[in-house]
Amino acid sequence: MSELLTQARELQEEIIQNRRAVHGFAEVGFELSKTRDFVAQRLREYGYEPKLVGRCGLTALAGRPGPTILLRADMDALPMAEESGEAFAAVNGNCHSCGHDCHTAMLLGAAKLLKAHEEELPGQVKLMFQPAEELLSGARDMVESGILEEPKVDAAMCLHIFTGEEYSRTGTFHYIRGCVNNSGDAIRIRVHGKDGHGSRPELSVDAIHIAAHIVLALEELVAREIPTAQDAVVLVGTIKGGTTCNSVAGSAELEVSVRTTGYAERNFLLGRIEEIARGIAATFRGSAEVEHWYGVPPLVNDDTLLESLVGYLAELVGWGEVRPMPKLSSGEDFAVIGEQVPAVYLRLGVGSREEGYDHFVHHPAMRVNEEALAVGAAAYAQCAVRWLEDRAKALSKGEQA
Repeated sequence: MSELLTQARELQEEIIQNRRAVHGFAEVGFELSKTRDFVAQRLREYGYEPKLVGRCGLTALAGRPGPTILLRADMDALPMAEESGEAFAAVNGNCHSCGHDCHTAMLLGAAKLLKAHEEELPGQVKLMFQPAEELLSGARDMVESGILEEPKVDAAMCLHIFTGEEYSRTGTFHYIRGCVNNSGDAIRIRVHGKDGHGSRPELSVDAIHIAAHIVLALEELVAREIPTAQDAVVLVGTIKGGTTCNSVAGSAELEVSVRTTGYAERNFLLGRIEEIARGIAATFRGSAEVEHWYGVPPLVNDDTLLESLVGYLAELVGWGEVRPMPKLSSGEDFAVIGEQVPAVYLRLGVGSREEGYDHFVHHPAMRVNEEALAVGAAAYAQCAVRWLEDRAKALSKGEQA
Protein backbone atom coordinates (compact mmCIF):
# COMPACT_ATOMS: atom_id res chain seq x y z
CA MET A 1 0.00 0.00 0.00
CA SER A 2 1.44 3.38 -0.97
CA GLU A 3 2.03 6.18 1.51
CA LEU A 4 -0.47 8.42 -0.30
CA LEU A 5 -3.19 5.78 -0.10
CA THR A 6 -2.56 5.35 3.63
CA GLN A 7 -2.77 9.10 4.13
CA ALA A 8 -5.93 9.36 2.00
CA ARG A 9 -7.64 6.69 4.08
CA GLU A 10 -6.81 8.71 7.18
CA LEU A 11 -8.81 11.53 5.54
CA GLN A 12 -11.69 9.26 4.55
CA GLU A 13 -14.32 10.67 6.91
CA GLU A 14 -13.47 14.24 5.88
CA ILE A 15 -13.68 13.31 2.19
CA ILE A 16 -17.06 11.66 2.78
CA GLN A 17 -18.39 14.67 4.67
CA ASN A 18 -17.25 16.97 1.84
CA ARG A 19 -19.03 14.72 -0.63
CA ARG A 20 -22.25 14.77 1.38
CA ALA A 21 -22.18 18.56 1.70
CA VAL A 22 -21.82 19.02 -2.06
CA HIS A 23 -24.41 16.29 -2.62
CA GLY A 24 -26.95 18.21 -0.57
CA PHE A 25 -26.40 21.43 -2.53
CA ALA A 26 -27.07 19.66 -5.88
CA GLU A 27 -26.81 22.75 -8.07
CA VAL A 28 -26.94 22.62 -11.88
CA GLY A 29 -25.20 24.19 -14.86
CA PHE A 30 -23.33 27.39 -14.08
CA GLU A 31 -25.55 28.21 -11.08
CA LEU A 32 -23.27 26.70 -8.45
CA SER A 33 -22.88 29.48 -5.89
CA LYS A 34 -23.18 27.25 -2.78
CA THR A 35 -20.98 24.53 -4.24
CA ARG A 36 -18.36 26.99 -5.48
CA ASP A 37 -18.25 28.83 -2.14
CA PHE A 38 -17.95 25.56 -0.21
CA VAL A 39 -15.07 24.35 -2.40
CA ALA A 40 -13.31 27.72 -2.17
CA GLN A 41 -13.63 27.72 1.62
CA ARG A 42 -12.21 24.21 1.89
CA LEU A 43 -9.28 25.12 -0.35
CA ARG A 44 -8.50 28.14 1.82
CA GLU A 45 -8.59 25.92 4.91
CA TYR A 46 -6.08 23.63 3.20
CA GLY A 47 -3.71 26.54 2.55
CA TYR A 48 -4.62 27.45 -1.05
CA GLU A 49 -5.59 30.74 -2.68
CA PRO A 50 -8.42 29.70 -5.03
CA LYS A 51 -9.23 31.85 -8.03
CA LEU A 52 -12.41 32.16 -10.06
CA VAL A 53 -12.06 31.10 -13.71
CA GLY A 54 -14.86 31.82 -16.15
CA ARG A 55 -18.48 31.98 -15.06
CA CYS A 56 -18.25 29.67 -12.04
CA GLY A 57 -15.07 27.60 -12.15
CA LEU A 58 -12.31 27.51 -9.56
CA THR A 59 -8.59 26.83 -9.73
CA ALA A 60 -5.72 26.63 -7.27
CA LEU A 61 -2.03 25.70 -7.47
CA ALA A 62 0.20 23.40 -5.46
CA GLY A 63 3.97 23.10 -5.87
CA ARG A 64 6.49 25.44 -7.45
CA PRO A 65 7.15 26.69 -11.02
CA GLY A 66 8.02 23.91 -13.43
CA PRO A 67 6.15 21.25 -15.40
CA THR A 68 2.41 21.52 -14.71
CA ILE A 69 -0.26 18.83 -14.59
CA LEU A 70 -3.95 19.69 -14.32
CA LEU A 71 -6.40 17.63 -12.25
CA ARG A 72 -10.06 18.19 -13.10
CA ALA A 73 -13.28 17.57 -11.16
CA ASP A 74 -16.74 18.64 -12.31
CA MET A 75 -19.18 20.05 -9.73
CA ASP A 76 -22.67 20.26 -11.28
CA ALA A 77 -25.69 18.04 -10.66
CA LEU A 78 -28.67 16.97 -12.78
CA PRO A 79 -32.17 18.52 -12.81
CA MET A 80 -34.02 15.47 -11.51
CA ALA A 81 -35.47 14.62 -8.10
CA GLU A 82 -33.32 12.26 -6.04
CA GLU A 83 -34.67 8.80 -5.17
CA SER A 84 -31.64 7.30 -3.41
CA GLY A 85 -33.20 7.21 0.06
CA GLU A 86 -29.94 8.44 1.57
CA ALA A 87 -30.25 10.52 4.75
CA PHE A 88 -28.21 13.30 3.08
CA ALA A 89 -30.20 13.26 -0.20
CA ALA A 90 -30.81 16.55 -1.96
CA VAL A 91 -34.32 17.92 -1.51
CA ASN A 92 -34.29 20.78 -4.04
CA GLY A 93 -35.43 18.82 -7.10
CA ASN A 94 -31.87 18.19 -8.34
CA CYS A 95 -29.54 15.29 -7.62
CA HIS A 96 -25.92 14.23 -7.99
CA SER A 97 -26.69 11.00 -9.80
CA CYS A 98 -23.88 11.91 -12.19
CA GLY A 99 -21.28 11.46 -9.44
CA HIS A 100 -19.79 14.93 -9.69
CA ASP A 101 -20.13 15.36 -5.93
CA CYS A 102 -17.74 12.43 -5.58
CA HIS A 103 -15.31 13.94 -8.08
CA THR A 104 -15.31 17.25 -6.20
CA ALA A 105 -14.74 15.55 -2.84
CA MET A 106 -11.95 13.35 -4.22
CA LEU A 107 -10.12 16.33 -5.70
CA LEU A 108 -10.49 18.24 -2.44
CA GLY A 109 -8.96 15.24 -0.70
CA ALA A 110 -6.12 15.20 -3.22
CA ALA A 111 -5.63 18.94 -2.69
CA LYS A 112 -5.07 18.34 1.02
CA LEU A 113 -2.63 15.52 0.30
CA LEU A 114 -0.70 17.58 -2.23
CA LYS A 115 -0.43 20.53 0.12
CA ALA A 116 1.12 18.24 2.71
CA HIS A 117 3.74 17.17 0.15
CA GLU A 118 4.10 20.53 -1.58
CA GLU A 119 7.79 20.98 -0.77
CA GLU A 120 8.57 17.69 -2.50
CA LEU A 121 6.83 18.54 -5.80
CA PRO A 122 9.26 19.19 -8.69
CA GLY A 123 6.65 21.24 -10.51
CA GLN A 124 3.06 22.38 -10.19
CA VAL A 125 -0.36 20.79 -9.86
CA LYS A 126 -3.24 22.91 -11.13
CA LEU A 127 -6.61 22.03 -9.62
CA MET A 128 -9.66 22.57 -11.85
CA PHE A 129 -13.14 22.57 -10.31
CA GLN A 130 -15.52 22.85 -13.24
CA PRO A 131 -19.20 23.79 -13.64
CA ALA A 132 -21.68 22.78 -16.34
CA GLU A 133 -20.24 19.47 -17.53
CA GLU A 134 -23.78 18.18 -18.02
CA LEU A 135 -24.35 21.08 -20.39
CA LEU A 136 -21.11 20.15 -22.21
CA SER A 137 -20.04 23.78 -21.85
CA GLY A 138 -18.20 24.23 -18.54
CA ALA A 139 -14.79 23.04 -19.73
CA ARG A 140 -14.89 25.28 -22.79
CA ASP A 141 -15.85 28.25 -20.62
CA MET A 142 -12.83 27.65 -18.39
CA VAL A 143 -10.48 27.03 -21.34
CA GLU A 144 -11.58 30.26 -23.00
CA SER A 145 -11.01 31.99 -19.64
CA GLY A 146 -7.40 30.77 -19.45
CA ILE A 147 -7.38 27.63 -17.28
CA LEU A 148 -4.65 26.10 -19.47
CA GLU A 149 -2.39 29.15 -19.17
CA GLU A 150 -0.44 30.97 -16.43
CA PRO A 151 1.04 28.51 -15.76
CA LYS A 152 0.82 26.63 -19.03
CA VAL A 153 -0.59 23.12 -18.56
CA ASP A 154 1.53 20.27 -19.93
CA ALA A 155 -0.79 17.34 -19.16
CA ALA A 156 -4.24 16.75 -17.68
CA MET A 157 -6.24 13.96 -16.10
CA CYS A 158 -9.67 13.39 -14.60
CA LEU A 159 -11.47 10.60 -12.78
CA HIS A 160 -15.11 9.61 -13.26
CA ILE A 161 -16.91 7.22 -10.98
CA PHE A 162 -19.15 4.45 -12.26
CA THR A 163 -21.51 2.07 -10.51
CA GLY A 164 -24.14 -0.58 -11.15
CA GLU A 165 -21.91 -2.45 -13.60
CA GLU A 166 -20.57 -5.96 -13.28
CA TYR A 167 -17.03 -4.57 -13.47
CA SER A 168 -17.47 -1.45 -11.27
CA ARG A 169 -16.22 -3.14 -8.12
CA THR A 170 -15.33 -0.67 -5.38
CA GLY A 171 -11.83 0.76 -5.65
CA THR A 172 -10.96 -0.64 -9.08
CA PHE A 173 -9.67 1.58 -11.89
CA HIS A 174 -10.54 1.22 -15.55
CA TYR A 175 -9.04 2.81 -18.64
CA ILE A 176 -9.71 3.00 -22.37
CA ARG A 177 -7.07 3.22 -25.09
CA GLY A 178 -7.64 5.74 -27.85
CA CYS A 179 -11.13 7.19 -28.15
CA VAL A 180 -12.96 7.20 -24.82
CA ASN A 181 -16.14 9.11 -25.68
CA ASN A 182 -17.74 10.07 -28.98
CA SER A 183 -17.95 13.66 -30.08
CA GLY A 184 -21.34 15.27 -29.53
CA ASP A 185 -22.63 18.01 -31.80
CA ALA A 186 -26.04 19.60 -32.38
CA ILE A 187 -26.82 21.25 -35.70
CA ARG A 188 -29.87 23.38 -36.45
CA ILE A 189 -30.90 23.75 -40.09
CA ARG A 190 -33.42 26.44 -41.00
CA VAL A 191 -34.90 26.00 -44.47
CA HIS A 192 -36.36 29.03 -46.23
CA GLY A 193 -38.83 28.67 -49.05
CA LYS A 194 -41.90 30.65 -50.07
CA ASP A 195 -45.39 30.35 -48.60
CA GLY A 196 -48.23 29.58 -50.97
CA HIS A 197 -51.52 27.80 -51.52
CA GLY A 198 -51.68 24.13 -52.38
CA SER A 199 -53.68 24.89 -55.52
CA ARG A 200 -50.79 26.89 -57.05
CA PRO A 201 -47.60 25.10 -55.94
CA GLU A 202 -45.64 26.50 -58.86
CA LEU A 203 -45.80 29.94 -57.23
CA SER A 204 -44.30 28.63 -53.99
CA VAL A 205 -41.11 27.02 -52.71
CA ASP A 206 -41.92 24.10 -50.43
CA ALA A 207 -39.63 24.13 -47.38
CA ILE A 208 -41.01 20.80 -46.14
CA HIS A 209 -40.15 19.19 -49.46
CA ILE A 210 -36.62 20.57 -49.19
CA ALA A 211 -36.31 19.40 -45.58
CA ALA A 212 -37.42 15.89 -46.54
CA HIS A 213 -34.69 15.66 -49.19
CA ILE A 214 -32.13 16.92 -46.66
CA VAL A 215 -33.18 14.20 -44.20
CA LEU A 216 -32.78 11.49 -46.83
CA ALA A 217 -29.42 12.82 -47.95
CA LEU A 218 -28.10 13.01 -44.38
CA GLU A 219 -29.12 9.38 -43.84
CA GLU A 220 -26.68 8.43 -46.60
CA LEU A 221 -23.68 10.17 -45.05
CA VAL A 222 -22.62 7.44 -42.66
CA ALA A 223 -23.51 4.63 -45.07
CA ARG A 224 -21.68 6.04 -48.08
CA GLU A 225 -19.04 8.55 -46.93
CA ILE A 226 -17.63 7.19 -43.63
CA PRO A 227 -15.38 4.07 -43.52
CA THR A 228 -17.21 1.01 -42.23
CA ALA A 229 -14.69 0.60 -39.38
CA GLN A 230 -15.41 4.13 -38.12
CA ASP A 231 -18.22 4.62 -35.60
CA ALA A 232 -20.46 7.55 -36.51
CA VAL A 233 -24.07 8.70 -36.08
CA VAL A 234 -25.96 11.39 -37.98
CA LEU A 235 -29.48 11.62 -36.57
CA VAL A 236 -32.24 14.06 -37.51
CA GLY A 237 -33.99 14.26 -34.16
CA THR A 238 -36.63 16.93 -34.87
CA ILE A 239 -38.32 18.42 -37.91
CA LYS A 240 -40.88 21.21 -37.83
CA GLY A 241 -42.72 23.11 -40.56
CA GLY A 242 -46.04 24.10 -42.04
CA THR A 243 -49.31 25.41 -40.64
CA THR A 244 -52.14 23.72 -42.60
CA CYS A 245 -52.53 20.66 -44.78
CA ASN A 246 -53.52 22.64 -47.88
CA SER A 247 -50.77 25.25 -47.94
CA VAL A 248 -47.13 25.19 -48.98
CA ALA A 249 -44.77 25.79 -46.06
CA GLY A 250 -42.38 28.65 -46.49
CA SER A 251 -40.10 27.53 -43.69
CA ALA A 252 -39.01 24.41 -41.86
CA GLU A 253 -36.46 23.56 -39.21
CA LEU A 254 -34.42 20.44 -38.48
CA GLU A 255 -32.19 19.58 -35.56
CA VAL A 256 -29.40 17.09 -36.18
CA SER A 257 -27.19 15.17 -33.76
CA VAL A 258 -23.69 14.09 -34.85
CA ARG A 259 -21.42 11.64 -33.04
CA THR A 260 -18.12 10.13 -34.11
CA THR A 261 -14.79 8.96 -32.70
CA GLY A 262 -12.24 10.95 -34.69
CA TYR A 263 -11.33 14.62 -35.09
CA ALA A 264 -11.05 14.37 -38.90
CA GLU A 265 -14.33 12.46 -39.24
CA ARG A 266 -16.10 14.99 -37.05
CA ASN A 267 -14.88 17.94 -39.11
CA PHE A 268 -15.78 16.10 -42.31
CA LEU A 269 -19.34 15.38 -41.17
CA LEU A 270 -19.95 18.91 -39.91
CA GLY A 271 -18.76 20.31 -43.23
CA ARG A 272 -20.78 17.87 -45.33
CA ILE A 273 -24.01 18.55 -43.41
CA GLU A 274 -23.71 22.23 -44.26
CA GLU A 275 -22.87 21.49 -47.91
CA ILE A 276 -25.80 19.09 -48.28
CA ALA A 277 -28.32 21.39 -46.60
CA ARG A 278 -27.35 24.43 -48.64
CA GLY A 279 -26.99 22.48 -51.88
CA ILE A 280 -30.34 20.71 -51.68
CA ALA A 281 -32.13 23.90 -50.67
CA ALA A 282 -30.65 25.72 -53.68
CA THR A 283 -31.60 22.82 -55.98
CA PHE A 284 -35.27 23.31 -55.08
CA ARG A 285 -35.16 27.14 -55.26
CA GLY A 286 -34.85 27.71 -51.52
CA SER A 287 -32.04 28.45 -49.09
CA ALA A 288 -30.77 27.05 -45.80
CA GLU A 289 -29.06 28.44 -42.74
CA VAL A 290 -26.88 25.99 -40.81
CA GLU A 291 -26.09 26.72 -37.16
CA HIS A 292 -23.60 24.65 -35.14
CA TRP A 293 -25.65 24.88 -31.96
CA TYR A 294 -23.21 23.29 -29.54
CA GLY A 295 -20.64 20.55 -29.53
CA VAL A 296 -17.62 18.84 -28.03
CA PRO A 297 -14.92 16.88 -29.86
CA PRO A 298 -14.28 13.19 -29.20
CA LEU A 299 -12.38 12.49 -26.02
CA VAL A 300 -9.15 10.70 -26.96
CA ASN A 301 -6.75 9.44 -24.32
CA ASP A 302 -3.13 10.33 -25.04
CA ASP A 303 -1.26 7.03 -25.47
CA THR A 304 1.98 8.06 -23.77
CA LEU A 305 0.32 9.75 -20.81
CA LEU A 306 -2.09 6.84 -20.40
CA GLU A 307 0.75 4.34 -20.14
CA SER A 308 2.34 6.45 -17.42
CA LEU A 309 -0.83 7.00 -15.40
CA VAL A 310 -1.86 3.35 -15.57
CA GLY A 311 1.56 2.45 -14.18
CA TYR A 312 1.21 5.00 -11.37
CA LEU A 313 -2.22 3.58 -10.44
CA ALA A 314 -0.77 0.07 -10.39
CA GLU A 315 1.86 1.31 -7.94
CA LEU A 316 -1.01 2.61 -5.81
CA VAL A 317 -3.40 -0.37 -5.78
CA GLY A 318 -1.72 -3.21 -7.69
CA TRP A 319 -2.01 -4.31 -11.30
CA GLY A 320 -5.02 -6.51 -10.59
CA GLU A 321 -7.08 -3.45 -9.72
CA VAL A 322 -6.28 -1.51 -12.93
CA ARG A 323 -8.07 -2.87 -15.99
CA PRO A 324 -9.06 -1.95 -19.56
CA MET A 325 -12.72 -1.39 -20.45
CA PRO A 326 -14.78 -0.82 -23.65
CA LYS A 327 -15.22 2.60 -25.26
CA LEU A 328 -18.11 4.80 -24.13
CA SER A 329 -20.61 6.26 -26.61
CA SER A 330 -21.69 9.28 -24.57
CA GLY A 331 -20.16 12.77 -24.72
CA GLU A 332 -17.80 14.32 -22.14
CA ASP A 333 -16.59 17.91 -22.19
CA PHE A 334 -13.18 17.04 -20.73
CA ALA A 335 -12.60 16.43 -24.44
CA VAL A 336 -12.12 20.18 -24.82
CA ILE A 337 -9.08 19.89 -22.53
CA GLY A 338 -7.83 16.83 -24.42
CA GLU A 339 -8.02 18.74 -27.68
CA GLN A 340 -5.48 21.25 -26.31
CA VAL A 341 -3.05 19.21 -24.17
CA PRO A 342 -2.21 15.51 -23.62
CA ALA A 343 -5.03 14.26 -21.40
CA VAL A 344 -6.34 11.04 -19.87
CA TYR A 345 -9.80 10.14 -18.58
CA LEU A 346 -9.97 7.27 -16.08
CA ARG A 347 -12.84 5.49 -14.34
CA LEU A 348 -13.13 4.47 -10.69
CA GLY A 349 -15.54 1.77 -9.55
CA VAL A 350 -17.69 2.79 -6.58
CA GLY A 351 -20.01 -0.19 -6.35
CA SER A 352 -20.88 -3.21 -8.48
CA ARG A 353 -24.13 -5.13 -8.77
CA GLU A 354 -22.58 -7.97 -6.81
CA GLU A 355 -21.90 -5.48 -4.01
CA GLY A 356 -25.54 -4.35 -3.99
CA TYR A 357 -25.26 -1.20 -6.12
CA ASP A 358 -27.85 -1.77 -8.83
CA HIS A 359 -28.24 1.63 -10.50
CA PHE A 360 -26.07 3.22 -13.17
CA VAL A 361 -24.94 6.84 -13.10
CA HIS A 362 -27.72 9.26 -14.08
CA HIS A 363 -30.35 7.11 -12.37
CA PRO A 364 -32.08 9.13 -9.60
CA ALA A 365 -31.74 6.21 -7.16
CA MET A 366 -27.99 5.77 -7.72
CA ARG A 367 -25.89 5.17 -4.60
CA VAL A 368 -22.13 4.84 -4.20
CA ASN A 369 -19.79 3.04 -1.83
CA GLU A 370 -18.13 6.02 -0.21
CA GLU A 371 -15.13 3.93 0.86
CA ALA A 372 -13.88 4.32 -2.72
CA LEU A 373 -13.54 8.09 -2.40
CA ALA A 374 -10.29 7.96 -0.44
CA VAL A 375 -8.86 5.70 -3.15
CA GLY A 376 -9.87 8.27 -5.77
CA ALA A 377 -8.28 11.11 -3.81
CA ALA A 378 -5.07 9.10 -3.52
CA ALA A 379 -5.17 8.35 -7.25
CA TYR A 380 -5.39 12.04 -8.17
CA ALA A 381 -2.43 12.83 -5.90
CA GLN A 382 -0.41 9.77 -6.92
CA CYS A 383 -0.72 10.48 -10.64
CA ALA A 384 0.23 14.13 -10.17
CA VAL A 385 3.24 13.44 -7.94
CA ARG A 386 4.61 10.58 -10.03
CA TRP A 387 4.11 12.41 -13.33
CA LEU A 388 5.98 15.45 -12.01
CA GLU A 389 8.80 13.23 -10.75
CA ASP A 390 9.16 11.45 -14.08
CA ARG A 391 8.90 14.71 -16.03
CA ALA A 392 11.61 16.27 -13.86
CA LYS A 393 13.89 13.27 -14.45
CA ALA A 394 13.32 13.42 -18.22
CA LEU A 395 14.08 17.14 -18.29
CA SER A 396 17.21 16.61 -16.21
CA LYS A 397 18.47 13.92 -18.59
CA GLY A 398 17.78 16.21 -21.54
CA GLU A 399 19.77 19.04 -19.98
CA GLN A 400 22.67 16.72 -19.19
CA ALA A 401 22.66 15.36 -22.74
